[in-house]
Amino acid sequence: MAAAPGGWRAAGGRRRRAGGEAAGAGAVLRRLREARDDLLSSGFWEASAGAVRAPLGSSAEPPAHCVCYGLGRFSVCPAARHQLAFLLLLLEELGEGKHDVEGSATLFYMVHCGKALYNNLLWRNWSAGALAKMVIIGNSFKGIEERLLSRILERDYSYIAKVLKGTEEVALPTHPRYLDTFNDTSIHWFPLQKLKELSPEVWEFMEEPMYQDCDDLEIIRKEDRTDRHSPTATES
Repeated sequence: MAAAPGGWRAAGGRRRRAGGEAAGAGAVLRRLREARDDLLSSGFWEASAGAVRAPLGSSAEPPAHCVCYGLGRFSVCPAARHQLAFLLLLLEELGEGKHDVEGSATLFYMVHCGKALYNNLLWRNWSAGALAKMVIIGNSFKGIEERLLSRILERDYSYIAKVLKGTEEVALPTHPRYLDTFNDTSIHWFPLQKLKELSPEVWEFMEEPMYQDCDDLEIIRKEDRTDRHSPTATES
């Protein structure tokens, strides 16, 4: 029995969609390779390699895992594509996959994330042993300290404030082509010996950050998410 014409049209539509998706994915991969080549040919990656190797040259354990937060839509955003291409070059440099999984260190790639996200990450891993197994690539902690009043930093982002003296930080180099892509970006790691030198009181306060008085919050709090679905929040 011959198939209905409508069935042929539907099958043809599915094939065209699949072909279009494959072509779109191929275009994204091509642009990503171009971004990678751009980082290499511009000299930015070579200039950044020293900062990348800094945690590896210390006593810090080379990261065997990677968590990425805050990456934009790299299919349409050139800056996000360069950030992703940088991450892929970084993973090649670290030789990930060649290390044991159990208890291994973790790289957190968080370029241009909000301050509260860094603060939450520190809180969730608030012990000398856990922090010593972390490397964070993101907004400069020193820059955050310089831009905020001390009382605001200690009130709203207390875990960033407390870890500053236990942090090693190396800034990525500036490059005229990537001023908006990697500006204010540093590599942070937390040597165990420096963490042990912090006062015992630093480790005693472990309350979850709530940000109730924060005026520049860049994440959605759990309370805000709950309020949006409550009857009083939807009434007007």
